[in-house]
Amino acid sequence: VRSSVMKLSGQTIVLTGSSSGIGAEAARKLARLGATVCLLARREDQLEAVRASIIASGGVAHPCAVNLAAPEAVDAVAATLLVDHPRIDALVNNAGRSIRRSISESVDRAHDYERTMAINYFGAVRLTLTLVPRFIEQGHGHVVISASMSTQVPIPLFSAYLASKSALESFTRSLTAELGHHGVTSTVVYFPMVRTEMSTATQIYQAMPMLSAEKAANWLVKAIVDKPTRVTSLAGTMGELGMAALPGIVTKASQPLFRRMDKSLAKRAKD
Repeated sequence: VRSSVMKLSGQTIVLTGSSSGIGAEAARKLARLGATVCLLARREDQLEAVRASIIASGGVAHPCAVNLAAPEAVDAVAATLLVDHPRIDALVNNAGRSIRRSISESVDRAHDYERTMAINYFGAVRLTLTLVPRFIEQGHGHVVISASMSTQVPIPLFSAYLASKSALESFTRSLTAELGHHGVTSTVVYFPMVRTEMSTATQIYQAMPMLSAEKAANWLVKAIVDKPTRVTSLAGTMGELGMAALPGIVTKASQPLFRRMDKSLAKRAKD
């Protein structure tokens, strides 16, 4: 812990999606490790509650209410951050929205894909781009994205969400490939299912074992402190290796497994 405190003391970290769930828990943990945390999310009252809890524990936090789906709002909050904080050490693109709907039920709902991309991809990219000049100027900057284990294996029913996360992964990899020599680094965090407001909004998932938001927040802390290229699980790694080596077989074999899982979860949710 002492090593972590030394690494984060004096650092400023911008964290989106920090009003609840993984983001709020990570904000509290990062503040306890000495970082100044800039809290970005839409819900101002919940941001204030997270800030108050951080201040009560002796930390430093600055709430910034913003709708990341609105380009002008992203530009405005970024301008404020750059003025208020001469040094910004890391950006955590954690905010996101998810839609669980089959492709066959989405043929007349292209707006589902558009609004998911607006937050999960375009909002995150726009915010990152506004901070890149500062990262280059100061010679360092770390970008973390909250991705999903479901991009490592073929998962049904979340095509809008997973497409947006895959796009953000590719952008983040390119960011490091192009700007690594300027000290700009990145970490992709492949979360499994985490018990948050977003996941439990789907009724059948209330019966599914999930990682707690408190434990998931440790993954983001690891990404900030250690700066690995990725943080993932054994299951995610094995799934990715399987898709790389035998994509057709893995995809075909997984289809009946997910159908059975959904039926089992639906039954347990009713019971």
